[in-house]
Amino acid sequence: MSTELLSQEPATPSSPIHRIGVVGGGTMGSGIAEVCARAGLDTLVIEVDHAAVNNARAKIEQSLNKAVSRNKLAADTRDLALDSISFSTDLGDLADRDLAIEAVIESLEEKLSVFRAMDKVMSPTAIMATNTSSIPIITLGSITSRSDMVLGMHFFNPAPVQPLVELVRSLGTAPETMERADHFVVEVLGKQVIRCRDRAGFVVNRLLVPYLLDAIRMFDEGKVSAADIDSGMMHGCGHPMGPLSLCDLIGLDTVEAVADVLYEEFKGSHNAPPPLLRRMVAAGHLGRKTGRGFYEYG
Repeated sequence: MSTELLSQEPATPSSPIHRIGVVGGGTMGSGIAEVCARAGLDTLVIEVDHAAVNNARAKIEQSLNKAVSRNKLAADTRDLALDSISFSTDLGDLADRDLAIEAVIESLEEKLSVFRAMDKVMSPTAIMATNTSSIPIITLGSITSRSDMVLGMHFFNPAPVQPLVELVRSLGTAPETMERADHFVVEVLGKQVIRCRDRAGFVVNRLLVPYLLDAIRMFDEGKVSAADIDSGMMHGCGHPMGPLSLCDLIGLDTVEAVADVLYEEFKGSHNAPPPLLRRMVAAGHLGRKTGRGFYEYG
C-alpha cells in the first residue's frame, strides 16, 4: 500500500470542500456551477465537447451579467466568479475535486455512465452527488466503490436564485457524508436544506409533478385556456408562476421523465404522464428551451 494512501485522513463532517466539479453544463449544471463560483470556490465544469463548453460558458456569463445589471450582484463578485470557473471535456480532470455534482440529462443510462467514470478517477474521500429529480440514489451509488459517499444534491431552477437544495440519503449513504454535504450547502453556498429519504420524486417533485400533470389534463379537456389555468393558480393560490408556465420552464421532457419514474415506483394514475404531454415531447415542443411549449417564446 502506498504511503500516500496510508497518510490520507478520513473525511469528517467538518472536512472542507474547496474544489468542485460539475458534470454537465446545461441549464441546471451551469446554474450549479455559478452558485459554487459565486461562493469563491474552484469550480470545474465538464462537458462532452468544445461546443457544449462554449454554450455552458455563455450561459454562466449571461446569468452573471444579468444579475449585475439588476443590482443583484456586485461587479467584483461577478469577476471573482468568472475567475473561479474552468472548463474541460475530460472527466479525468475530476481527480483533484473534493465534490463532484452530476447534472446531465435525466437518463439513467447517462447517469450510470458518469458515475462509473467519476468513481474511477476521484479521490476515495471525495463526495459524488447527483442533481437527479427522481432517479433512485442507491441505483447510482451501488455501481460505485463508495456508495457511502454518494447522495442526492437536488438544486432547483434557476439554481442561482432558488434557495432550496434537497439532500437525499440512500440506504448506502453514510451519516458523515450527509453532515459534510449539509455543512457545505448551508454554510458555504448559503442555501436552505431539507433532508429526505431515497424515494422517487423526493419531497418537492413528489408533490409538484402530480399537480402539473393535472393542469395539463385540465388544459387538454379544452374547457379552459393555459393562461387562465396559470392565472387562477397565481392569483387564487398565491403561486409565483402558473403550472403550465412552470412546465415550460422545467422542460416538458423533464416533466415526462420525472412522471415516468414516479409512476414506475408508486403506480398511481395521478403520476401517469398525460397523452398530450407525450405528444408535445414527441413533437419537440419542450418549453422555453425549444421556443415552444404551452406558450411560444421569442
